[in-house]
Amino acid sequence: MPALTDAELTVLGLLVEQPRHGYDLERVIEERGVRAWTALGFSSIYYVLDKLAKRGLIEATGAPRSGKSRATFQATQSGIEACADATREALTTLTPVHARVLIAMANSPVLPDAEVLSGLTARRTALRDQLAEVRATRARQEPLPSAASAIFDYSEAMLTADLTWTESVLSKETAMDKYDVKKAHRALYSPSSKDFAVVDVPALRYLAADGHGDPNTAPEYTNAVEALYGIAYAVKFASKALGRDFVVGPLEGLWRADDPAVFLTREKEKWDWTMLISQPDWVTEEMVQDAAARVAKKKDNPALANVQLRTLHEGTSVQILHLGSYDDETPTLNRLHHEYLPEHGLTFNGDHHEIYLSDPRRTAPEKLKTVLRQPVKPLGKRSAPAES
Repeated sequence: MPALTDAELTVLGLLVEQPRHGYDLERVIEERGVRAWTALGFSSIYYVLDKLAKRGLIEATGAPRSGKSRATFQATQSGIEACADATREALTTLTPVHARVLIAMANSPVLPDAEVLSGLTARRTALRDQLAEVRATRARQEPLPSAASAIFDYSEAMLTADLTWTESVLSKETAMDKYDVKKAHRALYSPSSKDFAVVDVPALRYLAADGHGDPNTAPEYTNAVEALYGIAYAVKFASKALGRDFVVGPLEGLWRADDPAVFLTREKEKWDWTMLISQPDWVTEEMVQDAAARVAKKKDNPALANVQLRTLHEGTSVQILHLGSYDDETPTLNRLHHEYLPEHGLTFNGDHHEIYLSDPRRTAPEKLKTVLRQPVKPLGKRSAPAES
């Protein structure tokens, strides 16, 4: 005989207790707070009754007084035995831990921290409301038989445990110091859009992936960016498990070519690039390799093997915030190369650096924000190595 579902076992048990009609079942289910621990709506009661009757586990005791809803049902001997067998099995069955919130926490690094906190806070409120409702339902039924009391005890215990867990996670989320490169180095990530500014860029660590070609069409570029983000979030999750959290930084890029003029002419197929995502100083090469291995198990991406942890020290640099499409950067770069640098006795001392503060998938081209940075040195001074 097929196993009884939770709803079938619940209704059958109430009919073993005593004969009842549909409205009486609904009343008892509501009074005892049964819906707090099983999905059994009013409309489904008659569906369950029909199924139990077809299996010979219940039977009508006589003609209904006023339609189907008043037909009284009682458990048959087979129903009583089936209820007993199912109850014995249910007493020893452990509750499976398939809480959807666990999947959410596993994927929480892909969301902004504020959204994670907001979601957990809403969960805490809902749990408190549900716990209060269960306790109020219980109070209305006191005094309760020992079996009914045990059911309420379980419901309260589960809700209390979930609430305690949620509050604990919230406490850790708010207490954990989250490193954010944009805040730690605010001057480097929030320049003015009106004038060029000279900044001193310290040695910073990055996940880095090298490549060549038009970023709009080259598969190599797409693979590199996907690999960087995949590893960055895997490193964040591993770091968080160790008690140190950070905000995944924006995508950045170093751009170079044999002839710098191709940046002004936008001949993108001639560009070489190194795409970057900033990392806190506690991230190690081992953490990056472990993260790459975990990501590789989920998706085959040839760029994963080429991502490295590098230190970039640009030193004195000139930067400005560009507002608008990437293809509209030419006038600003032309002004930097041919006006600002010569007027200030400066020349290039490293790759052109861009920091993409906006998500191009969600931001209109005219509203994109991009930091344009150029490491510089006085004319006539030899360049120093910048990467390691």
